[in-house]
Formats: sequence, structure tokens, C-alpha cells
Amino acid sequence: MRADASPSLDHLVTALVPTLSRSLAERFNVFRVMHHGTHEKQLSNVFAWLLRVDGTHELGDIFQRIFVDHVNRQLPAERQVPVTGYQVAQEVDTSGIDEVGDIADIVLTGETASIVVENYEWSDGHGHSYDRYLARGAAGGRQGVVVLLCARRMNHLLTHGWDRAVVITYAEVLADLAEHLERDHAWRRTHPRQGFFIRELVEQFTEGPAAVGVEDRIAFIKAMCDTGESDRYGYRPQERAAREFADLVALHAREQFEEGRRTLGEVKRALRAYASHTLLGQIGDVLVGGPVTEVGARFVGQWEWCVTLYRPASVPDLFLEFGPTAVVQNRGAPEPVTAPDYTRVFVAREAPGGAGVEHILQTDVTLGEVLSGLSVEDTRLRDAVLDVAAR
Repeated sequence: MRADASPSLDHLVTALVPTLSRSLAERFNVFRVMHHGTHEKQLSNVFAWLLRVDGTHELGDIFQRIFVDHVNRQLPAERQVPVTGYQVAQEVDTSGIDEVGDIADIVLTGETASIVVENYEWSDGHGHSYDRYLARGAAGGRQGVVVLLCARRMNHLLTHGWDRAVVITYAEVLADLAEHLERDHAWRRTHPRQGFFIRELVEQFTEGPAAVGVEDRIAFIKAMCDTGESDRYGYRPQERAAREFADLVALHAREQFEEGRRTLGEVKRALRAYASHTLLGQIGDVLVGGPVTEVGARFVGQWEWCVTLYRPASVPDLFLEFGPTAVVQNRGAPEPVTAPDYTRVFVAREAPGGAGVEHILQTDVTLGEVLSGLSVEDTRLRDAVLDVAAR
């Protein structure tokens, strides 16, 4: 357990995942389908496109004005900058002579002012230098302004000078853009494709997922009560209470996600070591079709959580799979495991031509047992490998 973690919030995040995931899945959105916007570079591309006066959105300087207006709202009157007239560049080097490179996501450069933007999910400089960004903005005698563009404003993360930055959320500027487009009937009529794209962007980062059903709402309330978080319903003002609660849950969810990935990596290393040092000796020469010639774990992406038992070229390879990879392979198997338990290790056999798996079997071996260390006398994986190989 992390020293700063709240056990109730960790429990709450785990309890809410099924409900929240259903609400996210219920409503189509092109950004969700393409998993776009999950990385800062992707969103930087979208915002840079909107900020460019000559962008194919054909809105001219509308979004540039909206964005800079939000910048000026956080600046004193004597330091406010022109609302338009900026050239837009991405991935701009802010390092000076003999300095380690530092790259700003977006830079707006005008005649008298320059706005240097760091785009990140949280209002966090995450290792970048605020002073270096400010110096880049002030180059050429211009007035420099540093902006943190983010999904969530997290004031406690504004450290190392970033507390002096202007903080703007996606929702703030996109809501103003949506309001403008609602009034601009002519643009909507003549630009239906751009309109669809921007509506999807606004829905994804402003409106949030569709409302959940009654059962899921009740499940949410139950989880709040079971974990001791229900007092938050009595906090005032409710809007602030909801925002603070969402920020806390998001932080814990991120930590749990990162720790989950580390655990998957630990399982992979332990399973590969067991396969190399114990399992190969157990299956020996009794494996149907020929011996295992190599143990590898070189796949990435959704197939990353897998240890491969490579065999002669004419014989299908065998896989020890778990977690996300087991989910993918079980979905595509001709005879998938019914009611799969993804706390366990799965064994699969490669399909002809290497297109997915031909057979998949759930074993009794848990991921926890793999992490704790399987005994050399344990034959459960051996039996499952021999079974799948002989099918």
C-alpha cells in the first residue's frame, strides 16, 4: 500500500470500474473508437489545428480568439495580450545554449507577444522548465506567457514555478467553441464534416459519457456508502465537491492503473523464468509435435502479456497468456473459454498461419501463485501445455 493512499478510495475505484466502464461504452464517439486523445501529442495536434487561422476547419481565427481570451482572463489588465494574429508551431525547442533539450507542445507567436503551451492531462509541468518556457516566449523582445492546457486542473500539482502559469482546461475553451458554433448556422450548414468532428471533440472532453441506467446509479451510490465516501453528498457547494471527488478518484485510478501494469510486467518476468527453468524440463521430449526450441516474450501491445514456447517451423507455437492478452485471444478463439477468470494463466495453441489461436485453455494457476513462485513439483502448467498441444 502506498504511504499516501486512501484505502477507501482504492476500494472505491475498484468498485466503480464496472459501472463507469459501462457508461463510457454505451455512447458512440469517434475519439473513443479510435482511442484518440489518450496521449498528449494527439490532442496537441487537434488543438494546434483549431488554433491555426488557415486551418481546414475554416473557422478563421475564432478558436484562437477564444483561447487567448481565456489566457487574458487570468492576466492583469496591463499584461493582457492581443487576442489574434498568432502563427502556430508545434514541438518547439525551448532549450538554450549548453542546455538539455526541452520541447513545448504548442507555441503561438505574434508581433508583440508569444504564448508557450504545455499540453498535459493534468495541470502539471511534469518535469518541464517553466522558466525555460517563459524565456522562449520572451524571445525577440516579446511579452511571454506560459499556459498549461489540460483536462483537469489540479492545483496541488502546480509546483516548480508552474503555479505562475495560466491554466486552461479543454472543457473551458471547447464549451465556448461549441456555443459559438451553435449560433453560426451558416458555418454548420456549409461545413458538416468539420462540424461532426468538433461536436465529437466537445462531447468527449466537455459533456462526458452518457447518463447511466438506474441500476448503475444505484450501484454507484452503494459503492460510495460501502467505502465511507457517502458523506460527500452532503458537502457544499455540490459542484466543487463533485469536482474535488472526481479529481481524487482520477488520481487513485491512475495510480492503480500504473501499478496494475507494473504487476503485469512482474508476472511476465516470473512466468518466463518458470517456463525456462522448470516447465521445459517437465515437458521434455513428451510434447506432441516436437520439443520447444526457445522461450520468448517479445510481443508488444495487446499481445504483450504472453510467454511464447517456440517450436520447429512446421509445428504451431504454444502460448502462456494472462490478463489483457488472454482477453484478446479468448475473444478470437473458435471455442472461447466460457466465464473466463482472468486472475489465472491461460494456455493457447497458435492457429494455422499464425492468425490468432486455434485452442485456448484456462488453467488453475493464479497470477498470485506465479508471483509467489511455482514449485518445481507443480505440474498444472505442464499438464495444460501437453493437453493443448495434443488437441
